[in-house]
Amino acid sequence: MVPVKVLCIGGSDSSGGAGIQADLKAVSACGCWGLSVITAVTAQNTQGVQDIHPVGQKFILAQLDSVLNDIGADAVKTGMLLTAGAVESVALKIKEYRLEKLVVDPVMVAKGGRSLMQDRARDVLIKKLLPQAFVLTPNIPEAEILAQCSIKTVAAMEKAAVIIHQLGAKNVLIKGGHLPGSKRLGALDILFDGDHCYKFSAPWINSRDTHGTGCTYASLLASTLALGNNIVDAVGQAKKMVAAAIENGLILGMGYGSVNIFGNNFLTKKR
Repeated sequence: MVPVKVLCIGGSDSSGGAGIQADLKAVSACGCWGLSVITAVTAQNTQGVQDIHPVGQKFILAQLDSVLNDIGADAVKTGMLLTAGAVESVALKIKEYRLEKLVVDPVMVAKGGRSLMQDRARDVLIKKLLPQAFVLTPNIPEAEILAQCSIKTVAAMEKAAVIIHQLGAKNVLIKGGHLPGSKRLGALDILFDGDHCYKFSAPWINSRDTHGTGCTYASLLASTLALGNNIVDAVGQAKKMVAAAIENGLILGMGYGSVNIFGNNFLTKKR
């Protein structure tokens, strides 16, 4: 029995809510086998990121070769790529192993405001990794950086998606959770495939326990693509699953709790 395999590349989150930990949970929830390459180790909890230790480029390359030479991957999801060396390593191996189903989540800033990508790394991401992406999944602050424009409306989201598409990604999915008015209108995401814009909407869920939303969403998307869905169906399925994960968020620590992709499978207690 050969499982569908999804390789998750990114940082480790010691709180278990985001990063590689969230990725592997999301992949497992889709019935796929999760593989991982660690690009950075963080000391973080529900209140923020206290410290970051980057993994060296040589060891990132070793991890990539170790997994891809032996096991391979049906889809790849990238998250936190702190340094230019990390981005260059991933871009090199994606090309070398001809991995086509690449989901790039351009993780730039943590929920608490800590930078998770150096300026040079962002430049290399735009130049070398985005052109290989099957789908790019920025939130609105990240999309504003990539498109170099302000995004305050749905029309601006669509315009930014078109601009970002010109950087080379085959598909651009802008997540609208930061859009003004979302609490009233709902969480709206825009997918641009080079020809058409598609809208995916879900009711706004009033929860503070949203740590790991972006990581979970992108990993769900990579998994649904690995399972053979087209891009529109894959986004639709991932959107429904991440909305459920937010609705079932877990109360952890004294800050922002985490989304919960496994629903009622956790034994919980009230605060």
